[in-house]
Amino acid sequence: MKKAILVLGLFILCGNALRAQIPLFVKKALPEGTVVHSNIAYAADTLKQHTLDLYIPPYAGKDFPLLVWIHGGGWRGGQRSGEMKNMKSVLKAILEKGIAVASIDYRYTMTDIFPAQIQDCNQAAGFLYENSGKYHVDKDKFAVIGFSAGGHLASLMATSNNNNIEAFYYNRKKPLFNIKAAIDFYGPSDFVARIGSMKLDDDGDQMSTSTALLGAKPVDRPDLAKFASPTTYVDKADPPFLIFHGDQDHTVPIMLSKLLDSYLKLAHVESEFVIVQGASHGGELFGSEDIKNKILSFLNTHLK
Repeated sequence: MKKAILVLGLFILCGNALRAQIPLFVKKALPEGTVVHSNIAYAADTLKQHTLDLYIPPYAGKDFPLLVWIHGGGWRGGQRSGEMKNMKSVLKAILEKGIAVASIDYRYTMTDIFPAQIQDCNQAAGFLYENSGKYHVDKDKFAVIGFSAGGHLASLMATSNNNNIEAFYYNRKKPLFNIKAAIDFYGPSDFVARIGSMKLDDDGDQMSTSTALLGAKPVDRPDLAKFASPTTYVDKADPPFLIFHGDQDHTVPIMLSKLLDSYLKLAHVESEFVIVQGASHGGELFGSEDIKNKILSFLNTHLK
């Protein structure tokens, strides 16, 4: 009996420890009754970067559409709840609309170069697809949202989903999920086009993040730059896109988002490009009421 009580106590302590890792600002944003699954391992290993948090809306008796949330950080840092600090009202509204949110981590460039990052994102989505019944997720209604480096990965997931690029998947095996909609916040969409904003001998931060991702300078390996670019895989079978970019962004050129929007429209894919006046690379302006309403309308339309 004492042993059973001890085991139960340890289980409760572990559960509380996991819940405690959800930042307070996220907890406060969650509608009452939201079910939180923290630090779910989505790969068959113990890597911290191979975990996710899952937020299930507070309505029982149904399966929920799922929004896969991908954080930024130059592919070398960041936290899976990072952008939620400026998007608290957006997160709350999404859950109140009956859409589940999975916030995922992925490997960083300090240990693994591209395509490790897109492999992880696809593996996380594949895990959620395979375990949709367990978590009350509608496996036929997946969308993605990403910020900066996460915007790149979300866009790449969406544009390459129907192309079956074996290198983008763990064990070179494509999961069965499909993406119904994609939301990109100021993500680099084309590494070849981005070369134009860099100096040949530039060793600054903007240069080093792309170089670290690809394992070589984009100007030296334009083939790798093209391979990692969402624009490379745009075709008429891609899902609808909603793209946001600040007109004062000095980290990722706004023309890269315009370029992605143009490629999508040329392929007759629905795309809306929203210029956020006065916004830089991230910040509170992206959590505005107008942006929240655009996101809710977009998801409601495409995750019916």
